[in-house]
Amino acid sequence: PRNDCIAAEQLCLSDSTCNGTYRILENCALAKTRFLPLDHDSRLTCLNAELDLGNSSLLHCKCHRRMKRQEHCLRVFWTVHSSMTDGEMNLQGYFNLEASPYDSARSEEHWKADYNKLSALLSGKDCSQLAGDVTNSCLKASHICNLSKKCVRLRTDYASICTKGVGSDNVCDRRKCLRGLRNFFEKVPEDFTRRILFCPCQDELCGERRRKTIVPDCSFQHSTKPNCLWLLDSCLEDHICKSRLADFQQNCQPADASLGGCSQHNHNACLQAYMGMIGTPMTPNYVSNSSVKVSLWCTCESSGNEKEKCDQILGMFESNKCL
Repeated sequence: PRNDCIAAEQLCLSDSTCNGTYRILENCALAKTRFLPLDHDSRLTCLNAELDLGNSSLLHCKCHRRMKRQEHCLRVFWTVHSSMTDGEMNLQGYFNLEASPYDSARSEEHWKADYNKLSALLSGKDCSQLAGDVTNSCLKASHICNLSKKCVRLRTDYASICTKGVGSDNVCDRRKCLRGLRNFFEKVPEDFTRRILFCPCQDELCGERRRKTIVPDCSFQHSTKPNCLWLLDSCLEDHICKSRLADFQQNCQPADASLGGCSQHNHNACLQAYMGMIGTPMTPNYVSNSSVKVSLWCTCESSGNEKEKCDQILGMFESNKCL
């Protein structure tokens, strides 16, 4: 991005006034991550420090999902916007996470060209091995991925990590599996990942392949479903997950009046934001082989007086018109 947060931070640190204000905000953000309650005066100091940045490039900086040092960039963003991350609901039932830290998507036309070129190459080959599977668009997307060195390498990487230990006494390494998945969705051109994840299906065989794209036995399901509020808490503690959630909320907020059901009128941006959630503690997935309904792996049972808040978290995925 033109004004990425790492460059903006360097600029700020070289100016003594901005540097002092930024250090105050770092302490505010640190207190928040350690769940230290701030008294009224401290909260005021944090808010004033944020206001003092005024028109500083730090206040308007952004990050990108595919940039190097992404976590550093996001840490800077949330340091500057720490007063906005209180986890409270707004009127629409969405968390007050301010705006998305991510810059709007770049043009990916050259990747489409790569995908289409490989697709043409595949259709020119002897496809006898695909006999009977011509309608399986998920299988076709998978074969096209196999023709791209980067796509097949990173897909094989996460598949081997996520299947290790599954179905045996050993439990798979979920953290490594999620990191491998995120690596795949961040580094492989989106035209490949999108077609693998959102391939249209006519039958359950295709639907099963689509549902298993992210190896759900490891990346999605636990032995028991945790409470959705616990899932949210673990997400808000993680810079990447919190950022992806803010992006998802911004781009997938439903609106009845909108033709596509999205308040931002951009269904593609919502699908991209959905893909961004995969590989985080709040990884969503398809619920069955026969529908395109998605959900989180969590429950709202035993939520007590926070049941409504919990239902809203689940509803962001289960009953979201925009998504």
